[in-house]
Amino acid sequence: MATLTLKNKKPAAKTRTADGEKRGPLRGKGVSKPRTTLAKAQAERAERQAQFEQRNSERSAPARDKPPRPERGERFDRADRPGRPTSPKASGFRPESPDRPARPPRGDRPVAPYGDAPPRPERGPRVDQRRASNRPLDADVRPLAPRRAPMRETESSDGERLSKRMSELKLASRREADEWIAAGWVRVDGQVAVLGQRVGPDARIEIDPAARQAQSQLVTVLLHKPIGYVSGQAEDGYEPAVVLFQPENRWKDDPSGIKPHPNHHRHLAPAGRLDIDSTGLLVLTQDGRIAKALIGDDSDIEKEYLVRVEFVGHEVPEGTLPNAALTPDKLALLNHGLSLDGEALKPAKVSWQNEQQLRFVLREGKKRQIRRMCELVGLKVVGLKRVRIGRIPLGHLPAGQWRYLAPWERF
Repeated sequence: MATLTLKNKKPAAKTRTADGEKRGPLRGKGVSKPRTTLAKAQAERAERQAQFEQRNSERSAPARDKPPRPERGERFDRADRPGRPTSPKASGFRPESPDRPARPPRGDRPVAPYGDAPPRPERGPRVDQRRASNRPLDADVRPLAPRRAPMRETESSDGERLSKRMSELKLASRREADEWIAAGWVRVDGQVAVLGQRVGPDARIEIDPAARQAQSQLVTVLLHKPIGYVSGQAEDGYEPAVVLFQPENRWKDDPSGIKPHPNHHRHLAPAGRLDIDSTGLLVLTQDGRIAKALIGDDSDIEKEYLVRVEFVGHEVPEGTLPNAALTPDKLALLNHGLSLDGEALKPAKVSWQNEQQLRFVLREGKKRQIRRMCELVGLKVVGLKRVRIGRIPLGHLPAGQWRYLAPWERF
């Protein structure tokens, strides 16, 4: 018969101690403390109970050094309290002055009956001190000093206004400059500037860092204006495009990381315009520097448009596309050579995007300029969309939605 041998068999655990007593069960590895017997545990418990009863008896015993506590309703004389000094103030004793008669007890004082008290002196009619008309005529009434506007310097005719000078240096818009001057954030040659101050060409202008911090908190909003909204104030029943600046219309892929704030709605104005029947990129900004750069008289930032056109005014063969019917000389006029309102237009970049769509790149923005330019060469605009302003494209921004201009973006 074969015998099965197990390798690495562990020796059986010892069940008895060296004295022959039965070992208690182990509750884990490394347990070497023997288990307490029942008799020893009962003895320790009885000892702890005796100590607890002794402490309770000591606490309940009356203190021998303390005086007995007075019964309810009795008063303790402070002079009888141990450890307290006896003084007239502490005992309630007040010596009477020799010139002052002793005061009778409270219960023996006479009380004057109602109606026997001496009458009060009569008073004149009450005068409202808040109105000068109620004062007597012989009173010394001083006229109120008229309110004065903030101090202005308009006497000097040398130089130009400080706000205009700051605007030319692109430090701030004129409105911002006036606000900074009124707040005391502008210094000229080391002195705090005042409203209306005029400065020379060599004046040293210093701006407080608080003004820069306030300027950095201004926001610019890029909105994809749909058809049917006006750029500025509401007119003829059409809503302004700024009403679309709501949290629910924010583009989900906005890369700016700016958190919306109620102050972002204050002084938010369009920098440029789009007609009611035009769509595309519209800029709403609180920063006057951006507004001046986009719509100022000396602005040279490009605006790019995609314009869908068709022919009107003269006959063209049926099926002829606009890019084939427009002669090269008229396309050249669109680039340069046209005039509106008696003024020559700046050179533009006009080319065909496809057979029915023109691409315009302008550096100025007269009222309905593209539509009027197309009418001069026999074209009618049937669709217009602005796709870029400077270096900021419309991109994938959906119609009716908006996003913030990121801090690293520049027009």
